[in-house]
Amino acid sequence: MLSRTLFLKTNFISSTLNDKGGILQTLSALQNLMNNYATEVTFETKPFKLHKLESGPSTTVTVTKKDAMKYIKHLLLIRRLETAAGNLYKEKVIRGFCHLYSGQEAIGVGINAAMRPQDSIISGYRVHGWSYLMGASPQQVLAELCGVKSGVVRGKGGSMHMYTKNFYGGNGIVGAQVPLGAGVAFAAKYLGSDGVCFSLYGDGASNQGQVFEAFNISKLWDIPCVFVCENNGYGMGTSAERSSASTNYYSRGDYIPGIWVDGMDVLAVREAAEFAIKHCAEKGPIILEMVTYRYSGHSMSDPGTSYRTRDEIQVVRQTRDPITSFKERLTGSELLTNEEIKEIETDVKKVIDEAIKQAKSDKEIGLDELTADICYNFLEKNIRNVLPWNHLTHKRVGKTLNEN
Repeated sequence: MLSRTLFLKTNFISSTLNDKGGILQTLSALQNLMNNYATEVTFETKPFKLHKLESGPSTTVTVTKKDAMKYIKHLLLIRRLETAAGNLYKEKVIRGFCHLYSGQEAIGVGINAAMRPQDSIISGYRVHGWSYLMGASPQQVLAELCGVKSGVVRGKGGSMHMYTKNFYGGNGIVGAQVPLGAGVAFAAKYLGSDGVCFSLYGDGASNQGQVFEAFNISKLWDIPCVFVCENNGYGMGTSAERSSASTNYYSRGDYIPGIWVDGMDVLAVREAAEFAIKHCAEKGPIILEMVTYRYSGHSMSDPGTSYRTRDEIQVVRQTRDPITSFKERLTGSELLTNEEIKEIETDVKKVIDEAIKQAKSDKEIGLDELTADICYNFLEKNIRNVLPWNHLTHKRVGKTLNEN
């Protein structure tokens, strides 16, 4: 493997031999070759803040070219996916609730990069990007938002209730996913799968009693759950400072170790998630506070500017954007070129444009399928408490996640 270190050493040697024409030309050609085939780069992240930990994740992180291309593709695709969802909502093609992940993409991409096949995740409102990361196609995500049959759950789940293997969806009840995530993690421990569950919640849910109950039982039984507080600064329209007596969410578990993470840095998130997985395997639960920012309002019905200024949002976009900052790192280190990133952006645009087209042209399921796939084992033939002439019955249409 041709490393960046070797490249820099060669650069130094050539500068000291600039009076040797033939040698200089040879070394110059070697430099160009190494530059074209540079395969990894090392960066420094912001320091992690630790609670009840003697040591934490490394602030020195290395990314390969292959992984860098994957991460930037995921970041760009989720951003464009959410932009498409917002536009479809404004066109009234998408109805109901719709909560966008724009600005928070590095959390999903970073955690997903660290996850192993046996690990699981459960979240709250903002799960469009997670659905994609966990195996749904962009077309399936947008179709689900539009309520049509090619959606990931055939249009019956909508914005929050999408599911794939090891992805237990979003939850509309604030904080409900936290004890559910502890339950998923307990199941993994009980079954001996060696998996952990990432249970994501927002700063707005952090003061819920059920959150602390989940912390308690998880520590008592050393359940392998990674509790992830996505601190985007605002629970609906209330700032963290107005809602929480302590905004150090990584230390709120008291007896559970915690880590403060720059949630706008995909590599810092990945490093923290990898550390958390190893910690869970040996010592039980841990809390990660991912400090991030949402560009849109709480939902599409919230303009997001009545409790914060447009200037505040613009400053974050200009100084902390997870995509822009990652692109600058990659091009500045010459791991990726601007042309390579533009090619990825072009491909992502094509994928999303085609997904929009397919989602808008698809149809809803029929009424006969409305009660299908409700449960795995049907103990009764008919659906209870419906009008007698409807005769709605339990039936299977799709495969279970284990069968796919």
